[in-house]
Amino acid sequence: MFSSMILIIIILAAILVYNLITRIRANRVATFVDEAQFKEGGHRGQIVDLRENRDFESGHILGARSIPYSTIKMFYKNIRKDMPVYLYDQGKTLSIKTAILLGKNGYKDIYILKSGFRNWNGRTKK
Repeated sequence: MFSSMILIIIILAAILVYNLITRIRANRVATFVDEAQFKEGGHRGQIVDLRENRDFESGHILGARSIPYSTIKMFYKNIRKDMPVYLYDQGKTLSIKTAILLGKNGYKDIYILKSGFRNWNGRTKK
């Protein structure tokens, strides 16, 4: 029993370290913004919804285009490098992973919606 508790603690610690490293990497390539900053910047940039198509179709941020995270490695080149990129998903996990991918591929002006779509109070389209 004691060894299984140690194993659980080690696994939990590894998960925490992984999440921390991922967040640090994301902070190097992207800026986390609140809803007001996202609305303001989205008017001059590209808004990318990373949720699956069925979620996008049930409602999305006005002006967003759908590039589901499941397809991002194939279609990220459709995102312009010369314009700011505003990413969102239901929370922010997929946005963080996408920002890291984009950063590795030369994108510079990347923003992530801190609160995710689940807390969005702005205009949406269905």
